[in-house]
Amino acid sequence: MTPYATFLYFGVLLYSVLPTILMGLIGRVPWRWVLLVTAAMLVVQYWGTVSPLPGTAFQEVWLVVGYGVFEWIVASGFLWARSRTKNRALFWVALLPLALAKFVPLFKPGYLVGFVGLSYITFRALDVVISIQDRLVPSLSIVQYLGYLLFFPTISSGPIDRYRRFVGDWGHRRKRTEFLQDLEGGVHRIFSGFVYKFIVAALIKRHWMDPAAGSSDLLSTLSYMYAYSFYLFFDFAGYSAFAIGLSYLFGIHSPENFARPFLARDIRDFWNRWHMSLSFWFRDHIYTRFVFAATKGRWFKSRYLGSHLGYFLTFGLMGLWHGTQAYYLLYGLYHACLFVALDSFSRWNRQHRVWGEGRIWTAAGIFVTFNLVCFGFLLFSGHIGPVFGS
Repeated sequence: MTPYATFLYFGVLLYSVLPTILMGLIGRVPWRWVLLVTAAMLVVQYWGTVSPLPGTAFQEVWLVVGYGVFEWIVASGFLWARSRTKNRALFWVALLPLALAKFVPLFKPGYLVGFVGLSYITFRALDVVISIQDRLVPSLSIVQYLGYLLFFPTISSGPIDRYRRFVGDWGHRRKRTEFLQDLEGGVHRIFSGFVYKFIVAALIKRHWMDPAAGSSDLLSTLSYMYAYSFYLFFDFAGYSAFAIGLSYLFGIHSPENFARPFLARDIRDFWNRWHMSLSFWFRDHIYTRFVFAATKGRWFKSRYLGSHLGYFLTFGLMGLWHGTQAYYLLYGLYHACLFVALDSFSRWNRQHRVWGEGRIWTAAGIFVTFNLVCFGFLLFSGHIGPVFGS
């Protein structure tokens, strides 16, 4: 059963939500209950049968749990080895199973560990391995690790939490007043999710996006571009609101994913507002590390070249994260070009002062950024091909 996709799912969800609210009202939602609910909802979400190999068949939930246990074994082994040696080769060995789990299914759809939510689980597992490499995680309880990796509200569509932040919430025992605050925030987000996904996104899809998709002329494609952009935001923001709101009920303050992204003043501001848990993950674990290594190792003569190549590496990987189709990679490279252009223009503008400040300039920046972003979403959708006859 796909999370947050049907009202039936929310009906099933009530069996875990209502007892949680009652427990919270008396000031007690134990972590054992959160684990029990997570296990039950994983069974609901992954009860379907899979046949990864000829002549085999079993419930998908065992594949998900088995993958989680396997990653705990890998991370625990790396933690043990990291405490005894500084050999960085072990870091790449620990990353290898995670990289294979993520990218092999893109090329071989029948690969064993392909399931809904694999991407988000993999990013969480990578966060743990990287934190161990940085000596930020001194121990790794299997209960906390699996709770983090398989936490059911966010397993299929994010947001991508960080292990150390999650464990802080996991170990905190809320008082009744704290639960009431979380309940208020959770209910607000859940109802926002219903409005976003089941009303606004559904109306855009039915009355704007689908009709525009029926034609391939330039005007229809432009109409589709804006329709798809708004639909993508409201649909995805709705999913995120459900996940965050439900997390609050169980005492986990999952990070926000959107902050009015279409009001961004430039492309950097946009990625500080759009799918923030993913963009910050790539910023911290890919871009920043690459630029730091390039600067420390003096790989390039120009101090700007390392930063620009970091953009292409980061957004290229982000494009591949969505899939191996050419338009996903093109989407990533397009945003890398926008970052390079913004960086170059900002340095040029500091000397020539062509682009000013104030409300008019801010409005102009929002307008330009919005249209650039929408064109990027058109690339992402793969719908631009008909315009060029491909």
